[in-house]
Amino acid sequence: MSERRGGAALPAIIPIFPLPGVLLLPRGRLPLNIFEPRYLAMTRDALAAERLIGMVQPSDPAAEGDNPPVYPIGCAGRITSFTETEDGRFLITLSGISRFRIREELPLREGYRRVVPDWDAFARDLGNEEEPGFDRERLMRALKGYFQQHQISADWDAITAVSGERLVTSISMICPFDPSEKQALLEAPGQAERARLLTAIVEMALVQPPNEGTGARH
Repeated sequence: MSERRGGAALPAIIPIFPLPGVLLLPRGRLPLNIFEPRYLAMTRDALAAERLIGMVQPSDPAAEGDNPPVYPIGCAGRITSFTETEDGRFLITLSGISRFRIREELPLREGYRRVVPDWDAFARDLGNEEEPGFDRERLMRALKGYFQQHQISADWDAITAVSGERLVTSISMICPFDPSEKQALLEAPGQAERARLLTAIVEMALVQPPNEGTGARH
């Protein structure tokens, strides 16, 4: 059973994939390497249905076990490309569709987790790309220092040419921020608020010694 929001069918049940420090945003693209048996089953089932997977983060990094507690808000992405490797892995790309709030978690299926999502608060995610109002030059100055600090190479001509939303979405997703910072970026009400928060996070990182950050690459 699916609900319709903004002309798009959104399922009443979706699988979730908990990964710390991994962020998917609406209209963002996230490549994933799937190799655990339960997530191979999740991917096969998603491919046979609506192709949606909900990306969420564990809310307690210290929690033990295979199914840690997760933040209540995640983002669902549609599998828009996939390849099956000779050793049985899936290489997939998720394209962000809409955020959701977890209304209820259901029993495991073949080891992977499923939830009943509430899409209502995030109807704007299904709209067209927004041009957020923010100080782009300030963000760019901070990013240049941040990339240098973290030894991240960048094509600055390409970065300068992209739209404001794509810039904010891409930088929020790829930078090795702390999981709680990633979650705050996900939960920002709109693109303008996300852009301002992103600028603040990057500027704060610049005043910390490079080895003190808790963000992890993945």
